[in-house]
This record gives sequence, C-alpha cells and structure tokens, in this order.
Amino acid sequence: MAEQPHATERFSDRVADYVRYRPGYPREIVTAAAADCGLTPASVIADIGCGPGNLARIFLENGNRVIGVEPNAPMREAGIIQLVGARFEAVNGSAEATGLADNSVDFVTAGQAFHWFEPAQTRSEFMRILRPGGWCLLIWNEHHRDSAFLDEYDGLLRRYGTDYAEVRGKRNSALEVERFFAPLPVRAKEFTYMQEFDFDGLCGRLESSSYAPRTGHPAHTPMISDLRALFNRHEKDGRIAFEYETFLFYGRLS
Repeated sequence: MAEQPHATERFSDRVADYVRYRPGYPREIVTAAAADCGLTPASVIADIGCGPGNLARIFLENGNRVIGVEPNAPMREAGIIQLVGARFEAVNGSAEATGLADNSVDFVTAGQAFHWFEPAQTRSEFMRILRPGGWCLLIWNEHHRDSAFLDEYDGLLRRYGTDYAEVRGKRNSALEVERFFAPLPVRAKEFTYMQEFDFDGLCGRLESSSYAPRTGHPAHTPMISDLRALFNRHEKDGRIAFEYETFLFYGRLS
C-alpha cells in the first residue's frame, strides 16, 4: 500500500475542491456560544486547524476577531484569500504548538480537525492560550445517519477510498471528548446542515476528501462511474441533498 500523507499535508493537492465543495457550519453554533458561553462580537477566537476558514467564517460574520491556526501552507493561503479582512489573521501553527501568546484568546475552536490532534499536548496548549474563563468548542459534521443516499455513498468510500477505514477510525467519540475536558464537564448540542449538488458538484465533494483517489489512480474511473449510478438512483430534478448532523461539544478546560 502506498504511504499515506501526514495529517498536516493530506489536503495540499485538493485545496480548490475543499474550498468550493466542503460544507460550512450552521449559525446555531454562534447562537449557542452566545447564550451558554458569553460569546460577544468582542471575543477573540483562535480557530485551530482552520484550513480555508469554513468554521471561522461564521464567527467573522458575528463580528469576532479570528486567528486561524493552520499548519498546511496551501490551506492557510486559501484562508487568507477567502477571509480577507482586518478581523482575520492566519498563522502557521498546530494544535500542539499554536505559537500564540499566553492568555491571548477568549475561545478556542476546532472544526473537523480534533481527531488529528494529540490530546494531552493539545489540552495543555489550549489552556495556555485561553484567558481565564475561556471556552473550548469542538465541532464537526458527520453524514446524516438516516439517509439512504449517504449509506450508499459511505459504501462507495469503503470500496474506493485509499485509507477511508483508517481515517474513519480516527473520528471522535463522545468518550474521547469527555476525556479531553475532564475533570470538568462538557456540554453537547446537535444541529442539522445540508448542501445541494448537481453531479459535477457531487464529484467535487467526493474529490475534496483526502482518501478519494485522484485522476490517474486506477480506482478513479470506476469510482466516478459508481458515483454517477448512485447519483442517478437518488437525484431529484438533477440535484442531490447531502445532509449532515453537526456536533458541538463545549466547555472550559480549567
């Protein structure tokens, strides 16, 4: 089996697809953080594993200053382009070593990235950069559990994904999150989110995934052929609904 890229380099060759086709996040996350954590437009946020800014965007729209911490240079540069403005800053750093100053942010967030972090080092680093009373928000989208289309899509990924099973095995569980926040309690909320795609958009969504074979790989052509058949079985008026359950876990670390 070919060696798989390091976690920080997995998306270097598919940044454009990631920017165009990956989902954002529901605005209810901001509403919950305001109601339960005291988020205001004056709060400073460090978004860890920021990528091109899919999560940072909803906080910028709330008026927050967001520091996007991202170790992958192409993804970091895409974030700068997508989120250009005085309230967004992108820095080269990781969850374990953000490079930010002590007690410098009010919130630490991570969208679709927590499963790549080393928990103990990350927790220490988050505690270091958070101001007293600061909050940590861990967020990710998962495929909707009651979608016949997404059940078949998952099967396609298992057939053709280069290391799909391994990546799925890294996904977060409520127990892992509880261990990360322990001994303090963690709260949880769940929201829904949806994208709609024509077939070309669905191809882009698939190819934005780090485990999807690229053009030229022997599995690419049969994968796209099976994706076309899957689309034809489930499309309505030439569109497919790609539904998510968005999980929010939040709490203090000290």
